Amino acid sequence: MPPQPQPHKPHKFYFFYGHRKPSQNRPTVHGGLFSNRKTLNPKPPPLENSNTHFNLQNWDPDSPKSLAIAPSKTPCERFFAIAKNLSPIARYICDSFRKHRNWGPPVVADLNKLRRVTPVLVAEVLKIQTDPVICSKFFHWAGKQKGYHHNFASYNAFAYCLNRSNQFRAADQVPELMNMQGKPPSEKQFEILIRMHIDAKRGLRLYYVYEKMKKFGIKPRVFLYNRIMDGLVKTGHLDLALSVYEDFKEDGLVEESVTYMILVKGLCKAGRIDEVLELLDRMRSNLCKPDVFAYTAMLKVLVAEGNLDDCLKVWKEMRKDKVQPDVMAYATLVAALCKGNRVEEGFKLFKEMKEKKYLIDRAIYGSLINGFVANERVGSACDLLKDLIDSGYRADLAIYNSLIEGMCNVKQVDKAYMLFQVTVHESLEPNFMTVKPLLVYYAEMKRMDDFCSLLGKMQKLGFSVIDDLSKFFSVMIEKEERIKLALEVFEHLKGKGYCSVSIFRILMEALHRTGEVKKALSLFDDIKNSNFKPDSFTYSNAIICFVEVGDVQEACACYNKIIEMSQLPSIAAYRSLAKGLCKIEEIDAAIMLVRDCLANVTNGPMEFKYTLTILHACKSGNAEKVIDVLNEMMQEGCTPDEVIYSALISGMCKHGAIEEARKVFSNMREHKLLTEANMIVYDEILIEHMKKKTADLVLSGLKFFGLESKLRAKGSTLLPIKNPNPDFLLANLEQYLLSALMKATAAESRLMEYAG
Repeated sequence: MPPQPQPHKPHKFYFFYGHRKPSQNRPTVHGGLFSNRKTLNPKPPPLENSNTHFNLQNWDPDSPKSLAIAPSKTPCERFFAIAKNLSPIARYICDSFRKHRNWGPPVVADLNKLRRVTPVLVAEVLKIQTDPVICSKFFHWAGKQKGYHHNFASYNAFAYCLNRSNQFRAADQVPELMNMQGKPPSEKQFEILIRMHIDAKRGLRLYYVYEKMKKFGIKPRVFLYNRIMDGLVKTGHLDLALSVYEDFKEDGLVEESVTYMILVKGLCKAGRIDEVLELLDRMRSNLCKPDVFAYTAMLKVLVAEGNLDDCLKVWKEMRKDKVQPDVMAYATLVAALCKGNRVEEGFKLFKEMKEKKYLIDRAIYGSLINGFVANERVGSACDLLKDLIDSGYRADLAIYNSLIEGMCNVKQVDKAYMLFQVTVHESLEPNFMTVKPLLVYYAEMKRMDDFCSLLGKMQKLGFSVIDDLSKFFSVMIEKEERIKLALEVFEHLKGKGYCSVSIFRILMEALHRTGEVKKALSLFDDIKNSNFKPDSFTYSNAIICFVEVGDVQEACACYNKIIEMSQLPSIAAYRSLAKGLCKIEEIDAAIMLVRDCLANVTNGPMEFKYTLTILHACKSGNAEKVIDVLNEMMQEGCTPDEVIYSALISGMCKHGAIEEARKVFSNMREHKLLTEANMIVYDEILIEHMKKKTADLVLSGLKFFGLESKLRAKGSTLLPIKNPNPDFLLANLEQYLLSALMKATAAESRLMEYAG
């Protein structure tokens, strides 16, 4: 008979597993949530291993799978993941903080169940806590225990906790706290604070901690001095770093090579090359000569700042010290010289590398080829290409693109086309930058057959021809003299079916920029008459053009089309349409358009924002407040325009302050912001708008009291049926109000009789 399995014995209860037997000196502790880890922290399901073969050609960095982020853990899952590495008592304390969330009597009661909290335990708890309030309360509660004294570990953990929750100013006060509690801070505590500020790039705060360190009479080591100076240099506080270096010398410390290099890099970045040379002389006399790595670091800093002359000075110093430059130093300087249009000097360095039989990187060849092409020395660039291939390298697509552009610039288009075929043959996957010079040259030479043949070739190679044509026309319209040529090419391509809405839009923008608004609108008519449907960008361009020719009604129709598409016009279209509505005295519609723009656009125009501010200031009916807003607006660099004036008229008319509006206009006239003629025009608009508002108010009052239908029923012809004339209504205003007053008086007398 096989042996029977022994029954599983339950664990003996003690602190880790749950309830344990109490004793005289150890209060009862019950197992909390942290005790039963099997149910509260189950193992996550294993991840599925995908065995699919990775193909770099098919990889899309913007695909959802590539951008997928692992789901973040819940607070409970994060707590239990961290709690695995804690001691049982530390887990108990952290669990109490998690359950009660805030410091209070329940937390204190849980802590009082423990016999004693040691400094090591305090440091262990503070290392994982993120709430600065609870951490501070717990730290001070632990310090009040009888016979308890914090140690360096607990102070350091407290400083880390405060800095982790962005309370770095409070963390900087930890040394004072230590001093008050009879534990003077050491260099280590200040080093921790310095490291925190360096990591967060807080240079001024770093210098503050350094000054505090001096007040406590602590002298940093050479290593810490280097860290302080490096942090100040990296945060752009070179002068403070030099003052720290002066303290370094006063303390009698000896510089290391790192010390010199930190200051040299900072001076190079600031362009103070004379001080750099002085520091290098001091380094030679006191320590040693800079090595090739130090000189390369200086070159990189100067190249990043675009300071080529100082780069050559440092290069001469390197030759003076008989330091042999390596490939990295050569590559850094050659690339900088070629980019700075000093390719001849870069080519001399290239020859030096050849003589020394250095392994020349393909990037150096690419820099020199680009430099020669920029100087229209295509022959030298082709020689370098031959040398590159003979050296065993394979030219990349960027090199071929540069050579193709250079050959087209010197009108050697046949050779450029041959290079394009080489890129296809070598499977370099040519793109639009490869064919752009060819397309531009064919267009300028009006070789449209070759142009269309190249488009066919591109289509066979898998190019997105329509998108690339949009890029081509964007390149063509960059120069104003080529816009006419672009239109001719477009007319030719349109007959062959190479057309899209984006191309129409690009040409409309170009024509509008050159002032040919009517031609731009004719292109817009061509879009509507074709099979293409205009997009919101095209409608936005049309709005601007229609407003400029004075057809605001068509501009409003285009705006409505955009809204029907659930899209938004461009900010330029909003501005143009608002000004157009103001010019035809449709002030209410313009204000509504302004509100619509600010409600939908992330960062609307400044004048639109001040429009609402002026409307709000008009509620007070005080001209001084409106003038203050206008002054503030002009200080911000925003000059008043039609929309601002219309907002002033609308706001003042709405609140019946027509005289205050005139005061504002007079003030603007005094400051020469408004001409006399424009002031008269706006005064007339103010009166007309006030009449319109008053007429609307009268009609609303008649409808409210129910007088309109009664007057018409009695055969009254005083009320117009449609589109009431403001002058007519104002002329009969007294009669309307008298009738309403008589009816109200009669109704009141009847109510009094009924009440009596």
